[in-house]
Amino acid sequence: MATGTLAGNSALTRHVINGVIGGLVGGVVFGIMMAMQGMIPMIAAMVGSQSDIVGWVIHLLISAFIGGTFGVIASRLPAGWPGALIGGIVWGVVWWVLGALIIMPLALGMNEMVLQIGQMQINSLIGHIIFGAIMGAVYRLLAQRG
Repeated sequence: MATGTLAGNSALTRHVINGVIGGLVGGVVFGIMMAMQGMIPMIAAMVGSQSDIVGWVIHLLISAFIGGTFGVIASRLPAGWPGALIGGIVWGVVWWVLGALIIMPLALGMNEMVLQIGQMQINSLIGHIIFGAIMGAVYRLLAQRG
């Protein structure tokens, strides 16, 4: 019984690590897109800073968390590229709603912006879709390697 539990924990750990790495790779790409639009200081503002470095650290920590949770979810998805890519994109969209449309406006004291969709939020949706696709692809590549 204990051996099966350890093997199960080891497999889940690999899924989480693969997800974290996928989230970080996707987060770097998405972060570059955000930096080109001057959005990184807004991430930092969630903790009272305007620093690009603080913004990047927070963004990458969030990306790693989202990737790690994706790894847990992906461990239960059908194996293969479609599950990883579609799952990653869906998870990216879920976090667009949770993060960009709810948590971020609330953290910035912009309660009137919760669930509001304008051009900035559409740009964010595109970034979250790209993030999710990259996260899913990197996760799948790492899972294939064993």
